[in-house]
Amino acid sequence: MPQPLIFEDHYKRLGLEVFSEENLENFNENDFSSDIKVFFIPPGYELTVDFKYYKIINPSLFFLTNQHFDIKKAKDDAILLFYNRDFYCIQIHDKEVACDGLLFHNVFEIPFVELDDSETILIKQLFQNIKDELEWKDSSAEEMIRTYVKQIIIRATRKWKKQNIDHETLRIPGSELDVFRDFSRHLEIHFRKKHNVSEYAELLHMAPKTLTHKFKNLKLDSPNQLIINRILLEAKRLLFYTDKPVKEIAYDLGYEDPAYFNRLFTQKTGSTPSNFKKNYITGKKYNI
Repeated sequence: MPQPLIFEDHYKRLGLEVFSEENLENFNENDFSSDIKVFFIPPGYELTVDFKYYKIINPSLFFLTNQHFDIKKAKDDAILLFYNRDFYCIQIHDKEVACDGLLFHNVFEIPFVELDDSETILIKQLFQNIKDELEWKDSSAEEMIRTYVKQIIIRATRKWKKQNIDHETLRIPGSELDVFRDFSRHLEIHFRKKHNVSEYAELLHMAPKTLTHKFKNLKLDSPNQLIINRILLEAKRLLFYTDKPVKEIAYDLGYEDPAYFNRLFTQKTGSTPSNFKKNYITGKKYNI
């Protein structure tokens, strides 16, 4: 059974592993939970990411950080690239690739791009180049690998924009993209402590009404709703994947009054936190 290929140098770490129906039993999400993940998935796979279920119809790239994912059904070879922030930090290198807030940490919860045939060939070749470098172990391998990772991210960012900007489902004009991207990035950093639109408007150097109107004019969820959605997503993760009591989760998410958090969760999800933990069933399904 092939082992994952790993590059490690002091704190820097990157690995590549191939999965298929034959070795799916070896797949353990916990091995990569703290890493940034780029996952090439061919048609025929079924998986959950957090609380959404995806059936893969077209070859796709998934971009994951803190999300929990589980492969339910596998077929042909899928390729998982995983690396830590010391190897390639998406925040530090964001000026180069402009992916943070789009591929990663986007408020629209679209963690994937679909690929056509020609793009699939290009992306698979980039993964093969990374695999070759990991096997050769040349002294220049680290910089070569980082170059290939960057190419994958840049190509996928362009594809994400093409599929989602000015698309009928999101309708974001390119001129407004930075506002939504920056809001997404700030939300991911601050959602545990900052719960009010005014706090994010201040970070974006605009009035709260201006920020709210930008979302409203494009018929998107309000900034307030997106803040609540992110808090609730984290609450669901903590409820489902940890043994933390509800009171501790409330504190973790910045609520000094656990009863208020309990009411908010119940009002927005239709279930108390305790009942959600007991009764969760895989949620909405997506074919991509």
